Order: sequence, then C-alpha cells, then structure tokens
Amino acid sequence: MARKVRAAQRGTWFPLLLLGVLTLGGILVDRFTFKVETVACPAGEAAAGSACTLVTQGSAVYWPLGLALAYAATACFYIRRSRNRGVGTRVRPYVLTGIVLVGLSSATAVWSLRHGMPQLGERLDFWGLQLDPTSGVTKFLERLAGNAMAVGLPLLVLAWVERSRALLLLAVVYLPIELVPLTTGWAGIPFTSPWSALPTFGVPGVLLLLGALGFGLAELSGRRNAS
Repeated sequence: MARKVRAAQRGTWFPLLLLGVLTLGGILVDRFTFKVETVACPAGEAAAGSACTLVTQGSAVYWPLGLALAYAATACFYIRRSRNRGVGTRVRPYVLTGIVLVGLSSATAVWSLRHGMPQLGERLDFWGLQLDPTSGVTKFLERLAGNAMAVGLPLLVLAWVERSRALLLLAVVYLPIELVPLTTGWAGIPFTSPWSALPTFGVPGVLLLLGALGFGLAELSGRRNAS
C-alpha cells in the first residue's frame, strides 16, 4: 500500500521537464545578450598598453525568475495531482528548498555585483571575501552558487521526498556536471562565439530532459500495468 501511495504521489518528470527547458533556454539568453569588448589588459598579465578581449553574456533576471516560476509551477502541479488522485503530496520540502536556495544564489550574485560588474583583473567580492577571479577556488564557488545549488541540491531533496533511487542517481550525476567546468574546446566553439554557452547549458539541460523522458515513460508504463 505504501508503495502504491508513493507511486501515486510521484510526478518527477514534470519538474525535470521544466528545469531542462529552462536550462536549454539559457543558451538562447546568453546568445542574445552576448557582447565582446576590447579592453586594456590588467597590470601584470600583458605588456603595458596591450588589449584584452572581454566577453560578457547572460541576464540578471532570467535564472532567478525562471527558477522561481518553475518551483511555483511544480507546487501547483503536485497539489492538483494530489487532489485528482485523492492522495497527499510531500512536495513542499522540495519547493521550499528550491525557492530558498534560488534566493540565496540571487543574493550572492547581487552582493558580488553591488558595485557594478568587476573590471578585468579586479578581485571578486564573495560575501566580503576578496577572491582572485582567476583562481580555481573562486571559479568553484561561482559554480556552486549557481545551478549546482539552485537546481542540484533541491533535486536531492526531491529524491528523498519521493524515495526515488533513480532520481538520486540523476542528481548525483547532475551535480558534478555543474561543478566541473565544461570548456568549449572539446566542442570546437571558441569563447568569443555567441554560442559559447552551448556546452555549459546543453549538457545538463539534455540530462534533465532525458531524466524527464525516462520518468514519464516509467509512469506511463505503471499506469498501463495497473489498468
């Protein structure tokens, strides 16, 4: 009986579908906000008076707003499903964790940019810590404060809520993908290309969509067997 109730409560494919579409949408957002500038190189990195290439892309509102809407839509989906099937839903921990972590991730970004975009060579202010932007620790913290925290950690909570080992495995695979930098070299895309975000968002986005497809097919198969 407990297994049947948990199966009726599950709707894992829906949040994975939303997160996958949102992640792939980040490719287009970065494509259309892409900008290349030629600026003076910071002291010590090149000869005096030489020029460096600065690439900027991304939207300050896309991820916070998109993730918040995704978690709100997930809550509505689970509540409606629980009413239609006459079983309770335990999705609240997942939704609350996601919204809190999205807020924390956004606050981290706002703190880092409160004095404007750091200039090339300037130290990055990470909650009062003046970090070298070129160091591995700084880059790891930036990735951790991004989708690894706002998407990966809530997926672990959802795996616990739904008692799903398959979702736990997907989350365990997803987190290293977000935490390990995906360079564009293997894809043959230069960092000055408007499509340079393709590997960064394409790999985790496809993983989430494949997960949504797998869970959706499993749910459909379960319904057919039950009928």
